[in-house]
Amino acid sequence: MILVEKDFWSERGTDDTSSEELGTPKPSVLFADMASSGCWKCLSRPSTSQLIQANHATLRLPVTAAAATAGFSTSAAVYKNPLGLKPKGPGAFSQNQARGGKTLKIKKKPPPVRTGKPPAEGERKALRKRIVLSNTNALEVEGLEDLGLQNVGSEALVAKVVGLSGSTVDSLRASEAFKITQGWNLFRRPAILIRNEGVICVKALEEAEAEKKTERLVIDGGRVSGKSLMLLHAMASAFVKGWIVLNIADTQELVNACTEYSPMPDTTPTLFSQNIYTAAWLGRIGKANEAILDKLQLSQTHSLPIPLQENISLLRLCELGSREIEHSWPIFQAFWKEITAADRPPVLMSVDGLQWIMKDSLYRNADFDLIHAHDLAIVNHFVQYLSGEKSLPNGGAVIAATSRSHAPISRSTDLAILQQLNRQAEEEVTERDPFEKKYDERADKALQKVQVMWLNGLSKIEARALMEYWAQSGVLRQRVDEKTVAEKWALAGNGVVGELERGALRMRI
Repeated sequence: MILVEKDFWSERGTDDTSSEELGTPKPSVLFADMASSGCWKCLSRPSTSQLIQANHATLRLPVTAAAATAGFSTSAAVYKNPLGLKPKGPGAFSQNQARGGKTLKIKKKPPPVRTGKPPAEGERKALRKRIVLSNTNALEVEGLEDLGLQNVGSEALVAKVVGLSGSTVDSLRASEAFKITQGWNLFRRPAILIRNEGVICVKALEEAEAEKKTERLVIDGGRVSGKSLMLLHAMASAFVKGWIVLNIADTQELVNACTEYSPMPDTTPTLFSQNIYTAAWLGRIGKANEAILDKLQLSQTHSLPIPLQENISLLRLCELGSREIEHSWPIFQAFWKEITAADRPPVLMSVDGLQWIMKDSLYRNADFDLIHAHDLAIVNHFVQYLSGEKSLPNGGAVIAATSRSHAPISRSTDLAILQQLNRQAEEEVTERDPFEKKYDERADKALQKVQVMWLNGLSKIEARALMEYWAQSGVLRQRVDEKTVAEKWALAGNGVVGELERGALRMRI
């Protein structure tokens, strides 16, 4: 670039010399004149930039990409698109067009269309709770003795496996006594191991029947220690003896706010009935005790909201209550009066999952406060007999089993069980934690006078009898000797029955 410039500062110098030729004033006056003349000159003359533009001869060259870059660079300047926008317009082209290639475009598959029929109401729950009680591929165990009226309380059956007859199995199935986690589908037909604690439980039932008293018992133990199986043994013995059995298989269904409920009038404190659950419960009671209830007829007069035929059987009454959902609770009260009348069989009430009904439920009242489980009509009916507030006139038992694998933590239940175990062992009673705020007073009151049966692991004799039964059924393909029994017994935590089954039958290395 070539610039041609006149000497601007030389012009200014000539102007200053011409002013001196006019005369030299005094120093102060000269200073003022020079300042004023300089300011006026700055304002009257064009600026320096204007003079440079006017006096410069500029040669403008085209700006190219090479000139815009540094001298040491050999590549063109490429600026990043800050907004990430794609070029638009007729002159824009894509990256694929620039390189002249093709890309593989994989289209996403649309979501699958459900063409099948959706499951009906309750079908998935029925499939989830379906229990298989027989396996035709399993071997038939020869010489297997059935549990009957002659040997139901015999001590000779301790450490032996006995089978269950067809009628007993039907009653237990209707009562929902079998659990899906108990492995019934591995064997030819259901059978149970007679433990020493089982014989003690049956002896307590026989004593309650003979003396017409109410036996109150809580079955507790570690996880998978056989609490539900012990409850099943008690129910099977009651069915064999001809008792009337009322079983609540899962107390969680009573308190998890999944069934309809309504307040009952003229009750203090206010109780809440669950008509749909009560109707289903009456249906199960009728099927489980069909052989007994079909022979018993109405002996009292009841004021029910629906007309009731005289001299009908109690089985027919249960069927009526299962159909009349709106009046199921009054029908259950009439049924209870009938089975507790004079000259009726003893009654066994059993519950699995005690911790669920020893705390607040998920239901709410009109003030949106949580309803305690003892304010539900069915739970209140059971707790009255468990706590000893009421007794069975014809004798019977109230048995509750705890759950350690799927149940909430109930501080009051755990403390009451521990204190009762201390009393039974004649030890010092454990005191309440003064800083614990989660105790339930109503649960404490209900569990004060109950007996507790604590289940430990199986003995080695009982474990060997069980493993021999597994081997005869073709499930355990291993020689059962003293060494094998000791190994499996030790690995199962000193004979915990659930761990023994898992280690011997279900675990494959």
